[in-house]
Amino acid sequence: MASPVPATKKAGREGGSSESGSSESGGSDRFAGGVGSFEYSGWVYHLGVNSIGHEYCHLRYLFIRGMYVEMYKRDPHENPGIKPIRRGAVGPTLMIEDLGRRRVNHGDVYVLRFYNRLDETKKGEIACPTAGEAKQWMNAFDQAKQQAEYELTKGGSARTKLNLETEINLEGHRPRVRRYAHGLKRLIKIGQGPEKLLRQASNLGATELYYDTDGADAIEPHEWKCVRTINGVRIFEDVAEAKSAKGVLVKAVCVVEASADTVFEVVLSLDRRQRYEWDALTGDLELVDSLDGHYDVVYGTFDPRHLTWWQSKKDFVFSRQWFHGQDGTYTILQFPAVHKKLPPKSGYRRTKIYPSTWEIRNLHTSSGSPKCLVAQMLEIHCKSWFKWKKNNFIEFEKTIPVGLLSQVAGLKEYVGATPAFTFESSTVTVHSNTSDVSTPSVEFDGEEGSDQFYDAITVESSSSEDESDNEVELVNKDKKFKLKNVSWAIASLALRRDSAPDVGRELNPSVPRVMLNPSNFHGTMQQGKDENDTNCWTSPEGSGFMIRGKTYLKDYTKVKGGDPLLKLIAVDWYKMENSISKVALHPKCLAQSEAGKNIPFILIINLMVPAKPNYSLVLYYVADRPVNKDSLLGKFVDGTDMYRDSRFKLIPSITEGYWMVKRAVGTKACLLGKAVTCKYLRQDNFLEIDVDIGSSSVARSIIGLVLGYVTSLVVDLAILIEAKEEAELPEYILGTVRLNRVRLDSATPLDA
Repeated sequence: MASPVPATKKAGREGGSSESGSSESGGSDRFAGGVGSFEYSGWVYHLGVNSIGHEYCHLRYLFIRGMYVEMYKRDPHENPGIKPIRRGAVGPTLMIEDLGRRRVNHGDVYVLRFYNRLDETKKGEIACPTAGEAKQWMNAFDQAKQQAEYELTKGGSARTKLNLETEINLEGHRPRVRRYAHGLKRLIKIGQGPEKLLRQASNLGATELYYDTDGADAIEPHEWKCVRTINGVRIFEDVAEAKSAKGVLVKAVCVVEASADTVFEVVLSLDRRQRYEWDALTGDLELVDSLDGHYDVVYGTFDPRHLTWWQSKKDFVFSRQWFHGQDGTYTILQFPAVHKKLPPKSGYRRTKIYPSTWEIRNLHTSSGSPKCLVAQMLEIHCKSWFKWKKNNFIEFEKTIPVGLLSQVAGLKEYVGATPAFTFESSTVTVHSNTSDVSTPSVEFDGEEGSDQFYDAITVESSSSEDESDNEVELVNKDKKFKLKNVSWAIASLALRRDSAPDVGRELNPSVPRVMLNPSNFHGTMQQGKDENDTNCWTSPEGSGFMIRGKTYLKDYTKVKGGDPLLKLIAVDWYKMENSISKVALHPKCLAQSEAGKNIPFILIINLMVPAKPNYSLVLYYVADRPVNKDSLLGKFVDGTDMYRDSRFKLIPSITEGYWMVKRAVGTKACLLGKAVTCKYLRQDNFLEIDVDIGSSSVARSIIGLVLGYVTSLVVDLAILIEAKEEAELPEYILGTVRLNRVRLDSATPLDA
């Protein structure tokens, strides 16, 4: 299947630019108003159920220009004058969910679900052959959504508003028997699924769209030491973790000459012929169960006689969970598992595979050829590890952990020996053209700076920049600004001032401070008195988090955070049958108390946790002065939801807890408005942000893992408003919270 095709190539083949709206593929008639700020196009699968209940999977060509979407049976660039079979606009209420991997027509594809949060009848699904292409289409639709929101902020023409009402609808089949019959014929022609589509893939550019930076956004206690080098791959030991005597973490690290998208597909694939070429130990794998698009169970066998002659054949069962972060990093978690369909097999001894993770992230290179850093991490019993170290690793070379860690070396050699992987890259270069003089001309900048060396320690950063956003240049007649996201470039225009004030004056200095007495504010979760307290909260310093420094836009330097601007005064821990938003309006809420009404400003963060029952963690951050309306915080508090989504950032860090949970959560900042659905309530003296974690299948999967270990976790969170312009730097931390070994059963019931 084709990824979105570079718009520059399309413009060249059409013989005209999108700015004029006079291309061979339809011109201005195809896109109302002549708006064509961004172009994305490529082959996808259209999935759904027709009027008589049959599932279908159709090969379709999808074209996005600006905020308008069209679906074709054939490539409109190769078939001028062809009419679209579906068309419409991307409205501001469109939601996109990554459903992960699904088996369709004997092939694995990655599915995206579209729905309108105000109209459930408008929905549909498309699929791509790789997770990387699915991520690109999510970004493409996000750009279109931002374009639509920008048009609304401008006021727009009546024609534009009319087109927004005819939102794209991918649900169901077109209600004509003749067309249904033709579609069925097409389905048969597709054959076995993604293979047909892969043969129609377009040539893609090799320029990466995201950039690698040094260091994580939260400071981790890992202390990696290189202890062995096997087959050109470095083996590291976590010295800090070993001191705890709970287990030893080791990892193998190497650079692979291919994109992260490509390597991820190779690692996740269960194809025996392919795995035999790089996986010497666990090449025989088969799928047992697929729990959702990001979670499955796998059965495998191996014969370790090439390690030691006396060992018998073994089999194992393990589960796999995978995530694709905003920064482009792939994380795969592998746990030992038990499955009722697979009792011990005759002739094999059932064993537990070592808990392990894969982390795959793109690297920046001056040559532009795709490269990624691959790290596999294992948990090994302390007793065995120290025994091997004591004997100078003589026996270590003949162990199963070495066989597993050698997978990294095998992967490196396999990809290097396969030329197709070397030149394959699922990233594209997108050039933005516009026909409206009030909309900026935006295009991607080439480099953030190439890596001078590949340090295994930096794999802890999970990759790239916190938001995985693409650096762009915003150019006007007088000034050149460096920004960090095409979608934000549109969003910021509606709210940007001619000159940004000093970010140090977020609160109004002309108003006297209000004395806040902590004894007047109480939440359902107790505040911890020291580190030994459990099931409590505290507010740590900001020094444990890395934020953008004053010169970030020039040299990408991050610095340790300072004291939070806002003070955390209370935390509520609720449980309820159905998740509840607008907590600030509830009579039990602190904002409705007499003491709360006298606070100049309250920022309320409602983290809605999906489970049975549902939970809400409500954080109350207060200011002792009113917010300066011209400050960055003032723009955020009184801005549009579009602006807030593009700025609201959270940095997570698990300071204590099981290492697999730490790897799942990560330490990179996340733009919550892009990852999950956030709703905002601005009234009186408060702003409430309702963060619906359940709105993302990936977030649901991660939070499910966290809840399983929550009583042993110490979790630190920092919230901040992302700085995008030089005048807004350095960043500052709005607030922090530490959750110390929270008990689920301690949540207080809350009635709707």
